[in-house]
Amino acid sequence: MRDEFGRTVRYLRLSVTDRCNCRCQYCMPADGIALMTHDDILSFEEMRDIVAAAASLGVRKVRLTGGEPLVRRDIVKLVNMISDVEGIDELVMTTNATLLAPLASDLRLAGLSRLNISLDTLDPARYAAITRRGSLSDALAGIRAAEEAGFVHTKINCVLIGGVNDRDDDIASLAGLACSHDFSVRFIELMRMGECACWPESRFVAGEAVLEALPELKPIGRDGVAELYQAPGWRGTVGLIRPMTHRFCKDCDRIRITADGMLKPCLHSRAEIPLRGLAGDELVQALRRGILSKPAGHTMSRCCASNSVRAMNEIGG
Repeated sequence: MRDEFGRTVRYLRLSVTDRCNCRCQYCMPADGIALMTHDDILSFEEMRDIVAAAASLGVRKVRLTGGEPLVRRDIVKLVNMISDVEGIDELVMTTNATLLAPLASDLRLAGLSRLNISLDTLDPARYAAITRRGSLSDALAGIRAAEEAGFVHTKINCVLIGGVNDRDDDIASLAGLACSHDFSVRFIELMRMGECACWPESRFVAGEAVLEALPELKPIGRDGVAELYQAPGWRGTVGLIRPMTHRFCKDCDRIRITADGMLKPCLHSRAEIPLRGLAGDELVQALRRGILSKPAGHTMSRCCASNSVRAMNEIGG
């Protein structure tokens, strides 16, 4: 289905929980958040029905997000349910991978197509500082388990934070994962929203820093919103996602559903459409209204915060 600006919406990001086993500096406060109750959050059946309604409107790709989706009990069952929805060609998941090792094989067998793994540094001390409670060794074990389970073309996502992980050695070590693996290591500009809405400008690093640190990288095309680069002899790629310095709203093909069942036509908008309690044609029409209400673009910039009233852990990355 096309929105009012001619963009075809094919992609649904579905948050399955607002909970996370980490407390990343840019995502959640150090002491956590006021968590939703079990009754506040969509059931698996409600999620499946929303995905089926979205598929009837042309959505073909679903991403499961959180919080951290692997903290949701019986997540493998949900993967199985959504992978069985007619019309869904690709089911992917964003995870910090710290809980992935024992689940990787089951998720693959249940129909999960691919993984995006959040990994902001390969330095154990910096990893602990950024995540506040995560273990780098657990994340790396999850990545290894994913490879052993047969996941390919895994995407490694690093949020660039000025003064934290933007040094050349940080960037080079993470990008180096794409040298010997078929990973796409993607560096993402920090967005001025939620916890970091009022952070100093020095924390917001332009994606250009990656190209300056790795001059051997050459452009090879795009993958969705990511600009792709590769160095000679590398198996994988390096990607830049630049929502702050290279706005890509004109190509946005996604909608988002929060864990409590609100449709967000735009990540950075206050607008939300309630879906919970709707079924059949009512649900389809609510999704249709959401798609048609997608704005032309957002106003967030290095000096202007997002208009979203929710933090990323409530919306899903």
